[in-house]
Amino acid sequence: MVSEYVLREIMRRIAGDIVVGDDPGASLRRWRLEFGFTQQMIARILGVKPSVVSDYENGKRTPGSRIVRRYVEALVELDGKNGWRVVRRLSRNIGLPSEAIADLREFPEPLTVEDILYIVKGVVLTASVDPHRQVFGYTIVDSIRGILTLSGMEFYYLLGMTSERVVVFTNVTIGRSPMIAVRVSPVKPSVIVIHGPRGRVDPLALKLAELERIPLILSMARDLDELRGRLASAAEG
Repeated sequence: MVSEYVLREIMRRIAGDIVVGDDPGASLRRWRLEFGFTQQMIARILGVKPSVVSDYENGKRTPGSRIVRRYVEALVELDGKNGWRVVRRLSRNIGLPSEAIADLREFPEPLTVEDILYIVKGVVLTASVDPHRQVFGYTIVDSIRGILTLSGMEFYYLLGMTSERVVVFTNVTIGRSPMIAVRVSPVKPSVIVIHGPRGRVDPLALKLAELERIPLILSMARDLDELRGRLASAAEG
């Protein structure tokens, strides 16, 4: 499975390449061939005749933003049925940690730490908390996949995207590994939320959070689906 964040980012980049190119039709064709699909396959997803797809690719029709979006969605949908062969390759080429990021979104308006506490059903574990501090988005990281699949530089890259954001580490047992990673990273998130099996939180994790002056929050959401759903709802306004 490929994370929603990776899918959105790749789709955004493909659509951007098509829209800003000198010949949008040629770009549509180039990306279709990159994914290895026929015009008939794309037409079937779009619900149009293959001749319509041909017209867009040959410049006889000008694709608007809606058509470009549907076209890119068709490419990704078909690739998903093929086991994400091309999407996985593209994610490696552009440096996206596809296995570790479960979701990444922006909030329509800045939220405060107090807001985040309510959204994640959180319990504050550290004293260094400014309830009015603002955050602008969130990143959900599968801590086990992160440890198993990411190199040190890739983990720094991931955290480097998280300034003024909430980082949610899932599948956490006692919280030591995520906090050590944050400790050695040159870029720090504004808030850290941990979620996983109920149990004790490692004293070292608490100490590191205090040293970094980063609010550490334990989410009491019943499972990952609930946690992701509540955060996604906040991002959708």
